[in-house]
Amino acid sequence: MRDKEIIAPLVPSGGPPPSETEELPEGDGVLVLSPRGRILSANLQIERIFGRAIEHGRSLRPGDLFAAESKPQAELALREALQGGHSRSAIPAEVRLGEDTPVPVFYSVTPLRGEDGLVAGLVLTFREQNRVPETMNWNGPGGFQYDALFENLAEGVFTINNRWRITSFNLRAQDLTGFTRDEVLGRYCWDVFQSDLCQTGCPLRSTLDTGVIRMDQDVRIVGKHGQRLIILVNTSVIKDKRDMIVGAVETFRPLSAADPFMGLAGSEAGEVSIIGQSRALKKILDMLPDVAASEASVVLEGESGTGKELFARAIHAGSPRAEGPFVAVNCSALAETLLESELFGHEKAAFTGAINSKVGRFELARGGTLFLDEVGEIKPDIQIKLLRVLEERIFERVGGTRPIKMDARIVAATNRNLAQDVRRGRFREDLFYRLLTVPLSLPPLRERLDDLQALVNHFVARFNRRYQKKVRGVDLKAMERFRRYHWPGNVRELERILEYAFVFVKGPIITPAHLPDLDLSDRPGPGPGMLDSPEHWGDEARAIRRALEKAGGRREEAARLLGISRSSLWRKMKAHQLF
Repeated sequence: MRDKEIIAPLVPSGGPPPSETEELPEGDGVLVLSPRGRILSANLQIERIFGRAIEHGRSLRPGDLFAAESKPQAELALREALQGGHSRSAIPAEVRLGEDTPVPVFYSVTPLRGEDGLVAGLVLTFREQNRVPETMNWNGPGGFQYDALFENLAEGVFTINNRWRITSFNLRAQDLTGFTRDEVLGRYCWDVFQSDLCQTGCPLRSTLDTGVIRMDQDVRIVGKHGQRLIILVNTSVIKDKRDMIVGAVETFRPLSAADPFMGLAGSEAGEVSIIGQSRALKKILDMLPDVAASEASVVLEGESGTGKELFARAIHAGSPRAEGPFVAVNCSALAETLLESELFGHEKAAFTGAINSKVGRFELARGGTLFLDEVGEIKPDIQIKLLRVLEERIFERVGGTRPIKMDARIVAATNRNLAQDVRRGRFREDLFYRLLTVPLSLPPLRERLDDLQALVNHFVARFNRRYQKKVRGVDLKAMERFRRYHWPGNVRELERILEYAFVFVKGPIITPAHLPDLDLSDRPGPGPGMLDSPEHWGDEARAIRRALEKAGGRREEAARLLGISRSSLWRKMKAHQLF
């Protein structure tokens, strides 16, 4: 009587049971059980799956439905649903068909509640594995994978139900976290990920509470083996056919050099290699440990191609923030309207085209280092906002009102003479002194020719690996040409010239015949970074003309020869009216 009294409000008399009127996906078998395991309702598909008639009113035990290997997990799922009201889905199993014929299925368990809110029964749905759409792949009896698209996404994906239990976990999620699917299914998401935002600011919680999609939220999690991971997550709700929220989905990807969307780079101490021991370079190298150990802002000054980003990475790798992200942004590569959004992020609808919220580089660099390359190219309006962030350590996204704490060390780089720019009014004096706590001036290659052989050996070894060749080195005549050349593009130009040689060299030695044309004028002309003062403007114009002539008018090739970016070349050509 107890079962009938509880179920009565859920099964109207004089009509078919709910399972026979629901619009269910083709192939789903539905079975409704009372708390004591009595069959209250079953549709025709369930009889087809099990290959026998289902008698209403008959009592069932898990052993009557599931094969021996699937029985323990099924008992646990049924018990959690009855006692705790927890739903489980996407469970692989084998059900019994006669004595010796197991049938692989995918089943779900959902508690059924009465008008008093108490669990009044269970709804079990079954789908045969061989009736799943062809886009799904199944591997062996009792095992399954989600559809090929889901499994082969470049991002990790997991879903939770509205009780915070993980219900799916794709292969990329397993690769990134180290957890297997079996280890996480059915567990609370916070027990698995241990995020720094689990207690406050969880994007999944915000999405479930408000239904609002969260985009590009950076989160710190802990992997299976204790490793700290920095990921970028997107969240959205999952709704059923009645438009009711039944769970949420989160996609995530790591912030690393392999990330094709953000252009960010991670750095570890072992990955930073500064080649050379010349007197000019050694002075900088001796200062690096003390500079790295501090929290002071650093400005790296030097011509284009001297390796400013490499030194910035070395500072990050030797700092207390080495385990945090290294986030780089080229301030000259973005239009002024985009740079503000790139640095600070923006909220949805903050401007035309802002269809989603976006995390800025200051947020992404939390706990690590933010590298501002070509900081001298920032326009005055952005300089004011940057100064405020550096002084107050707080910023807001474009179009937002929520203050966000800035927790990143700033390392800036420039090939301009910022002191001269301050005197000309092109760069704010207060920002100049705020950034210039520790200035490091990197020597151009022509002032560290003692390092030339070591650099050549380094690049030869690198290109041997890349091109699978066995080049032993550069002959004496080619090295002599290198020593006479004034290297306007510095180390970057040396790297490109040697790569050019690797394209054509067939034997073990690089000779002058394998090199591009080099201007071997004895006059060590100033590099692009030294030409921002008026007394050098004529030399700069001549250098640009020579580069354009060698490149046949191709600006990208000319910029490569000069060791500067294409946008920098365009600005300099405009200043010298070289169009």
